[in-house]
Amino acid sequence: RRNRVATNALQERFGTRFRRIITNTEDGVPPWMAAVESGETRGLYLPHDAPWVVHGDVATLIGGIRALLMQALHPGSLTGVEQHSRYEHDPLGRLAGTTRWLTIATFGSAEALEAESARVNRMHDHVKGQYVNGAGITKDYKAADPDLLAWVHIAFTDSFLTTHELFGEEKIPGGADEYVSQWSKSVMPLGLTNAPMSRAELKAEIKRYKDEGILSTNETTKRVVEFIRKPPLSRTALIAYDRMFDGAVASIPEDLREMLGLKGKSLRVAGPITRGLLRAMRLALGPISPLEAAAISRLKRTGDLPADFTSPKI
Repeated sequence: RRNRVATNALQERFGTRFRRIITNTEDGVPPWMAAVESGETRGLYLPHDAPWVVHGDVATLIGGIRALLMQALHPGSLTGVEQHSRYEHDPLGRLAGTTRWLTIATFGSAEALEAESARVNRMHDHVKGQYVNGAGITKDYKAADPDLLAWVHIAFTDSFLTTHELFGEEKIPGGADEYVSQWSKSVMPLGLTNAPMSRAELKAEIKRYKDEGILSTNETTKRVVEFIRKPPLSRTALIAYDRMFDGAVASIPEDLREMLGLKGKSLRVAGPITRGLLRAMRLALGPISPLEAAAISRLKRTGDLPADFTSPKI
């Protein structure tokens, strides 16, 4: 019992410090916790659904880094980040905003997702401008353009799927195709209604973007990639982040890695190190996050889960 109490105390202390970084708050409690707890509907997913399982694992940390790198390959997406994002001045604030969308879409009620989608759509209304594509042609863009929405979603989906398969703890219920098709529901309120529905479609779209010359890199790409490689974190946090970055880079296909100018460790070398780090983090953080616990509590209240339901992680 004494060991259990000590473990729980360690998990609480480490978890609070970790969540301070992810949520950009002093107490580590995300401002969107209330949105996940509230509501009278089940939302998009339940604990046995593929997106819940994938996004409830700490491998999402690797997936998030990989997604940012992949998104930087589209000059329109990249310009939107550079011109309208606060990533250089408030990187943790931007991280918190992305985490908010992910967690509400995964664990929140239908009402919470509707409100969060409206917030994101309002933000997208202001993200517009011009960028130079790979052929040197200046193009107008808006964040809500189907082409940009699709690439951001594709980069995200491919990254979280790939890193979970490489570094995640649980098998994906229904497999890769189930994750891709189920997660496509999350972006429908943002206006993307033709997202890939299988791993094959996902890979085909990535190939199409590359083959048609839509993806390209420039000096801005190098600057953004360097910022992702060395964000302004504490020295202690950077030790862990460097290992996660290595895992993220190793999981990117070689042709896209070359476009980004990244030469990291091979997956054979980085994989075991990354998996070891994530195992340690799972032990330190505990089996289930407060956001998952809040969502499960809501689902019990609404009758979408039995009152005696216990997460399989516990």
